[in-house]
Amino acid sequence: MTTIAPPAAAGTATSDRPAGSGPQRKTGLAMLFLAPSLIGVIFFLLIPVVLVIILSFVKWDLLRPAKFVGFSNYLNIFKYDHMAHSLLVTLYYVVLNIPIQTAIALGLAILLNRHLPATGLLRVICVLPFLATPVAMAVVWNWFFDPNTGAINTLLSLVGIHGPAWLASTATAMPVIAFANIWQYAGYNMLFFLAGLQAIPNHLYEAARVDGASKIQQFTRITLPLLRPTMLFVLVTGVIGSFQVFDMVFVLTQGGPGYATQVVNLQIYQSAFVAFNIGDASAMSVILFLIILAFTVAQFAYFRRRTVYEMT
Repeated sequence: MTTIAPPAAAGTATSDRPAGSGPQRKTGLAMLFLAPSLIGVIFFLLIPVVLVIILSFVKWDLLRPAKFVGFSNYLNIFKYDHMAHSLLVTLYYVVLNIPIQTAIALGLAILLNRHLPATGLLRVICVLPFLATPVAMAVVWNWFFDPNTGAINTLLSLVGIHGPAWLASTATAMPVIAFANIWQYAGYNMLFFLAGLQAIPNHLYEAARVDGASKIQQFTRITLPLLRPTMLFVLVTGVIGSFQVFDMVFVLTQGGPGYATQVVNLQIYQSAFVAFNIGDASAMSVILFLIILAFTVAQFAYFRRRTVYEMT
């Protein structure tokens, strides 16, 4: 006669559970899937950061053995004006780039959040510039702003305006670079604002309309406060990317005219691979990292007390 054992109650541990099952097995699978990313972070982020910090304390030209010099590299780079000038130029680029880019991205998101004809197609068109590489975009803009054969000056000549040499003038070179960057990344940031707008519950706007709130009051008292987490993300990533600008400047102006567009990353590149002064370049990299960290911490501190995360 065969005896059938009663089924175990739900959630009750059984003695015949196979080894490696349950939470331990899930943790093992999670570690397995995370392993490629962790290896990438260790070898392509953490180890290079540590090496740059070490190299910032040595004198090394890639040919002779490195020599420990303490903080001499940090003192040397501020002994001359080029580092301070590069920092000011980079800050000028950030100030030109971030406010306009953020405002355009938010405006596009508000516009494309409405039920307009061909909204999906317009969203795709706005994001398309982001898909191209900055170097390719720089080559295209270099042709557009060519003083003799460029499209910009050709269009201006049709209305009797003699366009300037955009990239050869100290007054217009950096604004042109900022404009090219805004054109490429405004659509990309628009996607985050669009997602943030669509996450705001409609009943908040309905209640505001019942209370007689105008469109401006709805925007300033509902939309902007609830978009602060998105705003924080866009500003932090935008500021970090702006401080690290290199490819667009390298292709369009190579730091010129004069040193009008000599940003910090270009200064680091020239110190490391033109002057072969690895120690100075590493010290500049560490200083740039500390500046970006300070800006990031300041942004988090500003938004921390003003950000609304709950929308229920």
